[in-house]
Amino acid sequence: MLDLTTIGGGYQGRRRTLSLALLIVVNLLPIYGVLSLNWDVGALVILYWSENLVIGFYTLVKMLVNSPIGGLFSGAFFCIHYGGFCAVHGLFILTLLIDPEAKVMGETTWPFVFVFVELLVDVVTQVLTYAPPAWIIVLAGLMLSHGVSFVVNFLLGGERYTANTGSLMSEPYGRIVVMHLAVIAGGMATMALGEPLAMLLVLVLLKLAVDIGLHIREHRKIAARQVPAAGIA
Repeated sequence: MLDLTTIGGGYQGRRRTLSLALLIVVNLLPIYGVLSLNWDVGALVILYWSENLVIGFYTLVKMLVNSPIGGLFSGAFFCIHYGGFCAVHGLFILTLLIDPEAKVMGETTWPFVFVFVELLVDVVTQVLTYAPPAWIIVLAGLMLSHGVSFVVNFLLGGERYTANTGSLMSEPYGRIVVMHLAVIAGGMATMALGEPLAMLLVLVLLKLAVDIGLHIREHRKIAARQVPAAGIA
């Protein structure tokens, strides 16, 4: 049987420290964009919205690892539902903080519920036209950070043994809502003040602080589920 009693300390603790440290480093990269590449509020918000797609990707991978057969069906539903959620969210950000005249979607051509996937494709295409220089480098860093967390916490850390498809499917939504309420509020405040450099840096640090808090809370909740599992084992 898997011994879960060691989770949360020793080698496991060092693994989680590694994933948290990488999260901090990657979230500080946009400071270079602000200081050296003249990134504005729109550039930062686009980057943070793009991270939703990274989170969705790893959520889908977790579902497939957790249940290869059931994950196929649940994953298909997740792609449609989460894709629509991200699309509407992206459209809201585009028109509110970047370009009020942005036109994302004309006549729909994809059938049934796949219209939500079509909307997501259109929003991503539109976002790419506003993406700042070096955006893809920071996005790759976010992909790496979430990938390390996936390997360290989910695969090696034993989180997959207490996960289920339903909880994995719902996991990203709460994080995204909390994160982007903070980012949007900070972005609007920054725009209202004329986007001074100091406020742009505060926005980066605000996102980092919220991300750290959500990361720690998420893995503490999972660890709490692992303790009873260890007793059963």
